[in-house]
Amino acid sequence: MKIDPTAVISPNASIEEGVEIGPYSVIGNDVHIGKDTKIGPHVVIEGTTIIGKGNKIYQFASIGTPPQDLTYQGEKTKVIIGDNNVIREFVTINRASTKEDGVTVVGNNNYLMAYVHIAHDCRLGDNIIMANSATLGGHVRVGDHAIISAFVAVHQFVRIGEYSFVGAKCGVDRDIPPFMLASVDETGPRAKLFGVNSIGLRRKGFSKETIEALKKAYMIIWRKHKNMSKGIAQVEAELPKLPELELLLSFLKSSKRGIIR
Repeated sequence: MKIDPTAVISPNASIEEGVEIGPYSVIGNDVHIGKDTKIGPHVVIEGTTIIGKGNKIYQFASIGTPPQDLTYQGEKTKVIIGDNNVIREFVTINRASTKEDGVTVVGNNNYLMAYVHIAHDCRLGDNIIMANSATLGGHVRVGDHAIISAFVAVHQFVRIGEYSFVGAKCGVDRDIPPFMLASVDETGPRAKLFGVNSIGLRRKGFSKETIEALKKAYMIIWRKHKNMSKGIAQVEAELPKLPELELLLSFLKSSKRGIIR
């Protein structure tokens, strides 16, 4: 364990072996920091915050602070962060409100670039990349391996599906399905769907057959039919029962905010 003498560490904090804490960082009462996590200077971690092993948290990050929710009255809620995440400069991760299960979650092996904001009650999976100044409103869900580019603003309660890609400088007000690519066009800043994230899927090792099946599903649901339920029914009737298609269709059927087109 290596803790700079200028760091302020609560005696009630739980800090495992191999942890490093830089100058002037502040670690609060109910914080747990897992093995071999490295915390830079001027980091603030407070509230009931549980951080796993092997994370790298850079200077001026702020984790576990109260939710930016006018109804919050100081209730005991949490932030849980998994293992091997990179949390860069000025990232903010708020603890949850009481409107769901009281936990904001960041999974494993995620890369959160500078100025990323994770609002209350968000849940992030694993192997996600969020580029500089990407912002999540409250209650957002982000699936494994999603990439959210710089200056993206995601509305509260939106879902970002697994292996999707969101282009830079767009507003996301509805769900983005798994395996898809969304970005802006000349009509304005709202995110629109541009097809399957083919390059990203190839890089992740998906087979040509799977990518082609996803492309066929996209053409049926988003190009052939204006009524999404009819498109889903045609995909179920005509395309093979691949796990990726099952995940896509399940996501579409369970949407509450609606799906971008």
